[in-house]
Amino acid sequence: MGQLFSGTAKSEALYSSFSEYFKKFKAENKIISQETITLIELYLIIEDLQQANNEITSALRKLANTPLNVAVIGESGTGKSSFINVFRGVGHEDETAAPIGVVETTMRRTPYRHPNIPNVVIWDLPGIGTTNFPPKDYLEKMKFCEYDFFIIISATRFRKNDIDLAKAVSMMKKDFYFVRTKMDIDLENERECKGTFSRETFLKHIRSHCVTMFKKNNLHVPPIFLISNRNVSDYDFPILKTMLQNKLSTHTYHNIMVSLPNITEAAIERKRTFIQQFIWLEAFKDGVLMTIPVVDTLKDSDVEKLKMSLNHYRVLFGVDDATLQFMAKDSQVPVEQLRKIIKSPYLLETKKRKALEGMLLKYMEKSASANGGLLATGLYFRKSFYLQLLFLDTVAEDAKVLLRETHSRN
Repeated sequence: MGQLFSGTAKSEALYSSFSEYFKKFKAENKIISQETITLIELYLIIEDLQQANNEITSALRKLANTPLNVAVIGESGTGKSSFINVFRGVGHEDETAAPIGVVETTMRRTPYRHPNIPNVVIWDLPGIGTTNFPPKDYLEKMKFCEYDFFIIISATRFRKNDIDLAKAVSMMKKDFYFVRTKMDIDLENERECKGTFSRETFLKHIRSHCVTMFKKNNLHVPPIFLISNRNVSDYDFPILKTMLQNKLSTHTYHNIMVSLPNITEAAIERKRTFIQQFIWLEAFKDGVLMTIPVVDTLKDSDVEKLKMSLNHYRVLFGVDDATLQFMAKDSQVPVEQLRKIIKSPYLLETKKRKALEGMLLKYMEKSASANGGLLATGLYFRKSFYLQLLFLDTVAEDAKVLLRETHSRN
């Protein structure tokens, strides 16, 4: 089969497709800079398709290699350094461990690389509220604006500094987890005071109090975890570790992932739009140097890669299995009840493969005018990329469904 376009015609068509696609987005909603967009357009105009491909590849690589900075914050003595060591899988005696002790040991913000998750840097920050770091100077001295994601560590009881930190993070529109440590000590103290008591009722009371404090201060309720750094197989630590590792390992989209918590449907939609651009750029890059149409079918060999993409999106939008378990535990409902109201976990089930093919054909027709120029014809857009867009849309809708379900129970 011969070429369908001359070099000039193809370059013009690619330029039109590329230019029109990014005109749909405001500057703050684009995942690459306007300078990069203009440069790629220039190479398309002058018919230097190889250089256009190189620039897109470079932009995607830069997104993938951007470091993710995670700040662990809270008052002194709450177990911040211990938490960092446990999460990193490092013993306290290890030379790379964060120092711990009965007195304040962290006197400056200190970075620690995660041994198994590339580009993730976990920052151990000095405790807020001490004589060395009073609240009024804390945010500036600790350079809060430099972090992408926060873990607020608290212990014993909810304090004003916990709320102040949560407000500061929320004002920056960053995402955070709230972790209550030393639950083993709290339980032992409760047992000594009351003799007989219900562990589950006690834990539920603490979690409920945390929720109440966030709502009372007009803050969205973050994921709340009750843990013990000395017993990582008990309480919420197993779920926390899985959710946090999933969240950090998706750092390719870190700006999307960590700065846009699923607190509104608009935030979910904005996140979907960002990731759609990444998928579209990958498709465009693969099509720039292509000279003939590609007719591909969904093969068994593609399924594993597709599963990875689907699971990746589920983590980004908080509809993965670990997060569902946490939501079920937090909402006091069976996890299967939540799984019944969403669709994404079942998209690649073998028995639904034919149904997925039918969904894909309808989706490709629907996307013909929505995703830009030549890509919409299928000429340069492989079926796997349409599937990724279908997965993305399905996962985003699942996130909205779970958001509504969660709000209806509050």
